[in-house]
Amino acid sequence: MPRGPRLDIPGALHHVMVRGIEGSPVVTDDSDRADFTDRLARLSKVTGTSIFAWALMTNHAHLLVKSGEQGLSAFMRRLLTGYAISYNLRHKRHGYLFQNRYKSIVCQEEEYFRQLVIYIHLNPLRAGLVQNLKDLDYYPWCGHAALMKHHANEWQSCSEVYALFSDDESRARMAYRNLLAEHSHLGRRPDLTGGNLVRSKGRWAEVASVRGIHQDGGVSDLVDTRILGDGEFIRDLLRQSDERTKEKLALSVRKALAETEIVQWCKQRSIPLELLQSGAKGREIAELRRCLAVRMVKELGLSLAETARMIGISTPGVAQIIRRMSV
Repeated sequence: MPRGPRLDIPGALHHVMVRGIEGSPVVTDDSDRADFTDRLARLSKVTGTSIFAWALMTNHAHLLVKSGEQGLSAFMRRLLTGYAISYNLRHKRHGYLFQNRYKSIVCQEEEYFRQLVIYIHLNPLRAGLVQNLKDLDYYPWCGHAALMKHHANEWQSCSEVYALFSDDESRARMAYRNLLAEHSHLGRRPDLTGGNLVRSKGRWAEVASVRGIHQDGGVSDLVDTRILGDGEFIRDLLRQSDERTKEKLALSVRKALAETEIVQWCKQRSIPLELLQSGAKGREIAELRRCLAVRMVKELGLSLAETARMIGISTPGVAQIIRRMSV
């Protein structure tokens, strides 16, 4: 089934998987690993992204994050682009480092949060990067060591993970470690890395009605690799996604309308568009900018910054016009 667009809803829990292009390494030494984790630390604070679990492997990485107001895409773009440039410079190489598209699955917290923390933190053991659980307790390139208080990651959201197990941190840490040990013999979990839509025939009818999809095959064929959760969760999530899509579409329409009107108003007043947008001064241009600013901000709902870019003045300049016109 072809992948649809990512569901990038601020505040959602995402299981993110990043792989090297054609299976090639994304880290070569500890300097690379430190660079990657330093960027995780910095960007988690800058973007308000909460990081609950992570594992940096040789040719891929796993993250369990809750996106901030800027969404997951802004966080991942800055993380991967910045790291790839740094890696290429350090190793004197050119070209892409990561696969073109990282994989992200929006997850239902109540059902999968605990499972995903355990699954992600067992990756180094499954891959043979550490020999046993005791080694994993001290392994610095995985979030498990921070939860065990053997590695200080102030940027890692440990308290939220402890809360999954107990209100008492010491008991929570012990319960977490015990569950990790119980799952240490398990292999890969395709159900946690591929996502699942819903396998209840009754639930499918509800989701299909929201998405406008017709059920053609059996229940076993109903999968959506973008989502891990039950029918109710998926229905709410897709509704939010649809609303955000509509908002973005409406904004693009308003911008297009504003651009058209600017051209028309410039022609009516015999003022070249290039002159308006160059920042040129003059009484007629100033008056045109005042009219356009009010129209774009008050009536079309564009931001001050977007309006400023279109009419050739600064953002504070637009704010001043709006203040004066509101008096």
